[in-house]
Amino acid sequence: MPELPEVETTRRGIEPHVVGQRIEGVTVRDARLRWPVRADLADFLHGRPVESVERRAKYLLLRLDRGDRVLIHLGMSGSLRLDDPTNPPRKHDHVEWRLGNGRALRLHDPRRFGAVLTDHVDDPHRRLRNLGPEPLDPDFGGAYLASRFAGRRVAVKQAIMNAEIVVGVGNIYASEALFLAGIHPGMPAGQLAPDACDALAAAIRQVLAAAIEQGGTTLRDFLAPSGTPGYFRQTLNVYERTDQPCRRCGTPVERVVMGQRSTWFCPACQPED
Repeated sequence: MPELPEVETTRRGIEPHVVGQRIEGVTVRDARLRWPVRADLADFLHGRPVESVERRAKYLLLRLDRGDRVLIHLGMSGSLRLDDPTNPPRKHDHVEWRLGNGRALRLHDPRRFGAVLTDHVDDPHRRLRNLGPEPLDPDFGGAYLASRFAGRRVAVKQAIMNAEIVVGVGNIYASEALFLAGIHPGMPAGQLAPDACDALAAAIRQVLAAAIEQGGTTLRDFLAPSGTPGYFRQTLNVYERTDQPCRRCGTPVERVVMGQRSTWFCPACQPED
């Protein structure tokens, strides 16, 4: 599933080719995404300029004139690519925006778990309401985490994957950040000391920033004939490394299930107490 770094890489990849362009036409080949695409999308968008390409959590936001926005979520298998509109669409190219520069922006989504929605900046879509801060924003830090963790018995890994606490920390980056901070994923969030909250916030920022930086080296691939976005190749410390030696101490990495999600950790570097 595309995580925050992949979505940010996508945003950076399409931004220079989309911003300032008018939407000359829209084709919806299959409206049956996670939520149905609005029936009048083509009429709603025709001739509208794209003023910016933004990201909130894992949503891409195409901001139009008059404050309207198009929200795009990539779901579990979605991707965006820029293409020549004369090229035949692929099987799962469900939505296409044709731009004034002669390019087509195509949403490819084999599982159809993605979404194309609309809202207004003064009336955000319900999926964007009640979200926590962006982990790379200046107001996110250890003091904030400590305030949100206070009194919570839920495991810290589940807490940082709660988008109402902080957005964009998916399973991969939650496991990796907890490893970097030396915190056991099952520790009750409310039991973390202030210095541990500081370490965790710093680790979240570090792992996401590094992933985005690595992803940024592949932006040219957004115009490749294959249309593949070229997501970075991750060097992971614990995620999906069951029984492999910890890169730091050599202890075999363990896997447990928490909140119906697989979780990986080093029992030596991340002790339970």
